[in-house]
Amino acid sequence: WTGVNLVPIGMAGDDAAALGTLLGESGRRFSSIFGPAESVMGIWSTFSPYSPDPFDVRAEQPLLEISEPSPVRPTPTLRHTRSEELERILPACAAMFEEEVGYSPYIGGEEHYRRRVASLIRRRHSLVDFDDDGQVIFKAELGTVSASTAQIQGVWVNPVYRGQGLSAGYMSAVVNEALKLAPVASLYVNNFNSRALALYRTVGFRQSGLFATVLF
Repeated sequence: WTGVNLVPIGMAGDDAAALGTLLGESGRRFSSIFGPAESVMGIWSTFSPYSPDPFDVRAEQPLLEISEPSPVRPTPTLRHTRSEELERILPACAAMFEEEVGYSPYIGGEEHYRRRVASLIRRRHSLVDFDDDGQVIFKAELGTVSASTAQIQGVWVNPVYRGQGLSAGYMSAVVNEALKLAPVASLYVNNFNSRALALYRTVGFRQSGLFATVLF
């Protein structure tokens, strides 16, 4: 898939390297290359001489999945975000993006990102819990949802509530919502994020593959 992002599917070895050369010679530019690690790194091995320096290369991102409810008791207060709560959840979404990627999602225009979050809310793919003061405690989204898999993304805990053992219950509730839409819930995480990996194992996720991402 080629657009703003490049997403290789079912491609590895010499084919991936050949595509990297072809794209480099064509002058194409992308915001990111992400997907199966073997494919991404194969493309990057030959595309890199033609490319500006990347913002980051994340060569190992475990792909995790779960196909049954978590053994962890789900937090009952997690719910779908309402359309009128866009302004309340938007700062949390932006904070998560900046923590994960390293730059603001508002670069290039805030309105595009705002529409993206609003779309997730309309599709009931945005999940949140607020405290009594109206601040986000936890939020997550279901990104790409197909007949086979629902991808969990945008997992974020308010720094005020970190270290209190809340994440497992919230993630269990996210899994329950994801499994209402598809038989498998999946996500991928940076291999250096040991706390997140430990959390997902506790919730019941198992590694099923390896992704990689090149960010520009």
